[in-house]
Amino acid sequence: MSNPKSIELVLSCASWQEAQTIADALLDKRLIACAEFMEVKSKYRWDDKLEEASEVKLIMETVAGNFEKIEAEVARLHSYDTFVLYAVPIAHISESSAKWLEGQL
Repeated sequence: MSNPKSIELVLSCASWQEAQTIADALLDKRLIACAEFMEVKSKYRWDDKLEEASEVKLIMETVAGNFEKIEAEVARLHSYDTFVLYAVPIAHISESSAKWLEGQL
């Protein structure tokens, strides 16, 4: 089923607790339907130095129309001044998944 409204959001978090706090808030407000957590090792440049950190990648399922509200909630809860939140459009989704997603939001 083609569904241009469905998106997957990806957010890097400083810890499991932070990722869970953000996911719980977004789930409670019905801004996302699902959250998945993955421990990752990140390397990046910050203040002209190479940095390395253990982070948690938070992957969330929602619809494009919720992005601004989610971004505002993440800004309120996230420990980073500059957090990375991006959306990946879902070109196709099974009909049952699309119905479930919309029913959760």
